[in-house]
Amino acid sequence: MMLGNQPQPKDIEVTAPPTDGISDLAFSKTSDLLAATSWNNEVRIWEIMGDGSSTAKAMYNHDAPALCCQWSPDGGKLASGGADNAGKLFDVTTGQATQFAKHDAPIKSLRWIDGANIVATGSWDKTIKYWDLRGPSPVSSVALNDRLYSMDAHGPLLVAATADRNISMFDMSNPTVPFRTMDSPLKLQTRVVSCFTTGGGFAVGSIEGRVAIQYTDIKDNQGNFSFKCHREGAPAARDSTVFAVNAISFHPVFGTFATAGSDGGITFWDKDSKQKLKVFTKKAGPIPAATFNRTGTIYAYAVSYDWSKGHSGASPDLKNSIMLCPVLESDIKPRKKTR
Repeated sequence: MMLGNQPQPKDIEVTAPPTDGISDLAFSKTSDLLAATSWNNEVRIWEIMGDGSSTAKAMYNHDAPALCCQWSPDGGKLASGGADNAGKLFDVTTGQATQFAKHDAPIKSLRWIDGANIVATGSWDKTIKYWDLRGPSPVSSVALNDRLYSMDAHGPLLVAATADRNISMFDMSNPTVPFRTMDSPLKLQTRVVSCFTTGGGFAVGSIEGRVAIQYTDIKDNQGNFSFKCHREGAPAARDSTVFAVNAISFHPVFGTFATAGSDGGITFWDKDSKQKLKVFTKKAGPIPAATFNRTGTIYAYAVSYDWSKGHSGASPDLKNSIMLCPVLESDIKPRKKTR
């Protein structure tokens, strides 16, 4: 595929991928380390070289499926959560993993808060807990209406989405009391929330092949909108096939974003001009997780079954893989609004 005079570089496969379904991906904010969690209890870490090749650097295990991971702001530690109800902390320097968090049900999402010492963990036990890594117990917790399905944070904003389609917004200056709660603007189950890198809002993706752009301040509500995506057939047609939006990733430089879904599709978008920037060829299977690296020059995505069609939809022939897509600036840079 040609774009102007630039050929589209080929995606590169990460070496030694997990042998079971991949649940989350995270790039370090300070180096070229990539982490992945998977349903066979593993957390794996690779170093990504300048030519796109990869070297396996470390691996550790939870006692049940590993569901989420995120790097510390200084890149020295990786936090992960799993269906063993535990949060673990991997130290890059020592190569050791220790438990720092415990819930009464699986930890579905976690985020670093307030520098390198506080981690927020969100669980199916209907709580968010804040852990100071310098002590053994949570410093505070939040009771949610239902199981936490997705959570993200950027700057002082943390957004939590639960099974009942509720969305709670927290300012980290007062992390135990939401400053605003609302029902999702989308009609069906929430799959992912992702905060703007520019602050002031977030995107929501659902199982119905829709994304909503939502601003946190009510006075900015005129900027809210939603759109259809990750569908087969005409989007407006009643008989179109609808797929879940599994991942929404904002670009660290331009603030544009990528969506990835159960249809194996990836699309780059500009929310400010409400334009589709780039549509990629569909992959061999669902994409359960994806993320940009710290410079926005690589988009990593996993290809593996996401259980969106239940047990009967699982294909033994689908290979689990993690791919690195080189990002051309012309594909992700914002574009002027068209009339």
